Amino acid sequence: MPVADAEVAVLIVGGGPVGLTARALLERWGVRVLLVEKHRELSPFPRSRLVNVRSMEIYRQLGLSAGITAYAFAPEYGRIRFRDTLCDRDFATAAMVGVNALVPESPVTGVVTSQDRLEPTLLAAAGARVRFGTELIGLAEDTDSVVALLVDHQRGEETRVRARYVLAADGANSTVRQLLGIDTTGPGAMGRFTTVVFDADLDRWCAQPPAGVYFTAHGLFAPLYPERGWAWFVPTPEDAARADWPDLLSRAISPGAEVHADVSRVQHWVMNAFVAERFRHGRILLAGDAAHALPIVGGLGMNAGIADVHNLCWKLAGVLRGWAEPGLLESYETERRPVAHRTLRQAVANTRLLLEVQNRRREQRQLGDAAPVHVELPWSERYFAQLRLVLGVTYRSNAVLADNRTPPEPSDTGTDYIPTAEPGHRMPHLWLTPSRSTLDAFGEWFTLLTPDTTHWEQQSTAPWPLHIEALPGEHTDLCGLRPHGALLIRPDGHIGARWRDCPSSDAALRHALTAITR
Repeated sequence: MPVADAEVAVLIVGGGPVGLTARALLERWGVRVLLVEKHRELSPFPRSRLVNVRSMEIYRQLGLSAGITAYAFAPEYGRIRFRDTLCDRDFATAAMVGVNALVPESPVTGVVTSQDRLEPTLLAAAGARVRFGTELIGLAEDTDSVVALLVDHQRGEETRVRARYVLAADGANSTVRQLLGIDTTGPGAMGRFTTVVFDADLDRWCAQPPAGVYFTAHGLFAPLYPERGWAWFVPTPEDAARADWPDLLSRAISPGAEVHADVSRVQHWVMNAFVAERFRHGRILLAGDAAHALPIVGGLGMNAGIADVHNLCWKLAGVLRGWAEPGLLESYETERRPVAHRTLRQAVANTRLLLEVQNRRREQRQLGDAAPVHVELPWSERYFAQLRLVLGVTYRSNAVLADNRTPPEPSDTGTDYIPTAEPGHRMPHLWLTPSRSTLDAFGEWFTLLTPDTTHWEQQSTAPWPLHIEALPGEHTDLCGLRPHGALLIRPDGHIGARWRDCPSSDAALRHALTAITR
């Protein structure tokens, strides 16, 4: 192994929302982290537009949800509208459930916001070192560490960093994934697209009632910030280098409307759809778009990556701090890769649903005056089944102890999210007090929820970090518990074990923690 210039516990490659979230999570665990990002600054481009309800639950745990909401759009923007052009009336509309209003299944709402507004909040959330303008160009791995070769493009210097683990969050074109020779499965590149950032006075068409996304026959339009700015997402024309973007944009907004648009940025990109064949190579782990790239429809990609690192970081911390065995890291791929495949299928289905809306509209317009005013959407008001997909994620692995009533792996069918306290599921949101949710009890520790704290406090749980919380009696039936039962919640909020009543052994809790973390 080459000699390293510096040593850290975890090297994070990639400074987007996923890498920055991992940095904040690991710092909460006291893990020494270095993040490297090949670009010289945070992305100035809006890119991802939606922080869903599950991601906001994670950011609530980090104390960031209020700050993110402060720079986001009001909940009324949590709606999509379908129009022939941006200046026409809606022919269909749908709410983004969990974004446009609070839902009983969560203490928070998701938000419509731009990635360039989210990332500064995430960067400020931790003090761990970040090296912008530094690209990873090589990796060498042995039994107990990884040495990464980095190049500082501004100085032209190469350095080596030795890390116990590497977390690759470096995007769909991941250098780390390519260096490791990890293949991908799925449709792959689904087309070339262009994002045009512009400013224009569109209030007369869009101010009342507002929306976060407008789908038109001439591309997708989205307001960027509460105070100003728009983005236009459109398939890239063949001669993009010679395109007159202000003219194309004005015609796309509405032919003949004479809208003046000031174009400030244009970015070309490829919409990818794939899942990596492996999420782990020894001490190197993939997350976010490096592990799974998703079509943008439905806003699932960034949020899936945030859920990845929420699942992974407590496991890394446990191994590094000595209360978990290295084998626990195997559960990361076991748990998250099936979710990635399900999410990819949903994102592809979302794209087909939008195409169906457009096809229905074309058929309607052919009918002329005989056509109805509105188009019935081909999905329910529960916007692309997102609540089932993001709150109903179920893990099956060695890090979950199934009880004798735990059902088999759930199917992909159905749209409704039904809260349950079965092992493997996200712990349901229940109010412990009028202002404190069960989700607020979770953090850098395991949580034991029980109506009988006295019995469980007598059990020894060192070296695992554990907090015991009283579960109000009105919730015991929903959780499947009797008066002396308990739920053991992992740091990521998923139920690791359940005792319906008082276990026969005083060492039951210790045995469960041992099994989950080995």
